[in-house]
Amino acid sequence: MGDPAVVVGVDIGTTSTKAVAYDTGGRQLATHSIGYPLEEPHPGYAEQDPALIFDAVVGSIRAVVAELGGPVAGLSFSTAMHSLIGLDAGGAPLTPSVTWADSRAAAQAERLRAVPAGLALHRRTGTPVHPMAPLPKLVWFAEQQPKLHERVAHWVGIKDYVLLRLAEALVTDHSVASGSGLMDIHRLAWDPGALGIAGITEEQLPQLVPTTHVLPGLTAGAARAIGLPAGTPLVVGAGDGPLANLGLGAVHPGEVACSIGTSGAMRVMVERPGVDPLGGVFCYALTERRWVVGGAINNGGIVLQWANEALAPELGEHAEEELLDLAARAPVGSGGLIMLPYLLSERAPHWSALPRGAYVGLTHGHGRAHLVRAALEGVCQQLALVLASVRAAGNEVREIRASGGFARSPLWRQILADALGMPVRFPTGHEGSSFGAALLGMQALGLIESIEVAADLVRIEETVRPDPASAATYAALLPLFSELYDALVPTFASLRRLAPSLPPEPPPTAAPQ
Repeated sequence: MGDPAVVVGVDIGTTSTKAVAYDTGGRQLATHSIGYPLEEPHPGYAEQDPALIFDAVVGSIRAVVAELGGPVAGLSFSTAMHSLIGLDAGGAPLTPSVTWADSRAAAQAERLRAVPAGLALHRRTGTPVHPMAPLPKLVWFAEQQPKLHERVAHWVGIKDYVLLRLAEALVTDHSVASGSGLMDIHRLAWDPGALGIAGITEEQLPQLVPTTHVLPGLTAGAARAIGLPAGTPLVVGAGDGPLANLGLGAVHPGEVACSIGTSGAMRVMVERPGVDPLGGVFCYALTERRWVVGGAINNGGIVLQWANEALAPELGEHAEEELLDLAARAPVGSGGLIMLPYLLSERAPHWSALPRGAYVGLTHGHGRAHLVRAALEGVCQQLALVLASVRAAGNEVREIRASGGFARSPLWRQILADALGMPVRFPTGHEGSSFGAALLGMQALGLIESIEVAADLVRIEETVRPDPASAATYAALLPLFSELYDALVPTFASLRRLAPSLPPEPPPTAAPQ
């Protein structure tokens, strides 16, 4: 095998792109990231400039290649899922990149969910009918901007756009397509019913390819910009969620990857596609023989950030440690105080844009420590609901591996293990999705036999076991936590109906100078 055994995993995220070079032994050789803003020009909008993201991709790869100073076997890509960009016939963007966090299509999604065809769509496509997904966004464009909708020659995701500019190939992988709401996961083909609802044709979408598909390579112009030879292979890659499972070494059926960053997710590896009868989980592709079933939550670390701004502004920004110390002073279960952490609405397992956050059970005896702890517990209880939905879909759960910013906190680690009622294993520091992308690239390029080597390459740093008494407390509270959502749905609906007539929501409390 004459090719050098170094692959650069490129993770196109919501806030930055990170390029990381790995060798076939899993060693990280070089890394670089470049950030970009998330624009919110109107309530519910969450957009980005595709050109800025492309420049960040090129710049981050270029920095890694320069640091390596040696040959690269190929580039392999990971991407945030559910983005949507309209292109003209020449490949120029007619719209911003509309991200997963954009909720403008809430009314369209709820209308679709309310009819039997909505759940049928979910079961066929693996994607919940939710404003995060491209399908409701396309319906929004057709209804709200019909002239623009008609002008668009191609609808793509952000990774598709990047690959178009790097390799002049209009393709999308089965993993990203399985998060679009437009692909039949059982046939690995665009779904005619979904396309009809979206008002588009198959010709307006990229060609579907496996995640291990190797493109002919970098164009001469892209190669010059990056500092690699023209023709350097590009592996199309996959969505960041499925690749995070791979990067954590959770590659066998029954192995769950849990992540809490700004948001959170719980995904189990399975061998065949499928969702639960109630539609509580998604099903996204990794390869043709590996799929992930699970759910994402909107509110992870952002809840702690909110607690900092709203409950303890005098601590200043980035006061996570002080807040966590404060939370540790409150008892398990926060003295009967429950927080629904739906500050940014919510996704799994209810997949509705309606909910808002709530504290329930507040008494004169509760103080700031209880409020902060209840917020952390709420995030972990929401993940426990997602885990229950994963099991309800008929999936065995044998092991849980976790990663993300929260993992730096011993308290948060313990609350998660207690709330899930299972040991949680924490791998040594790594870049989950970029490592997953690199491993997928190595398999595609014939540098490793199988992505299953990930299980051997990822080392476990610590296993946190649930405390039996704490786990029993959370298990007793979980049904109440779950019931509260259903009980408050009418209130959430009334609040949204009233919102236009109420004074605007106040901005977040500013930290003292």
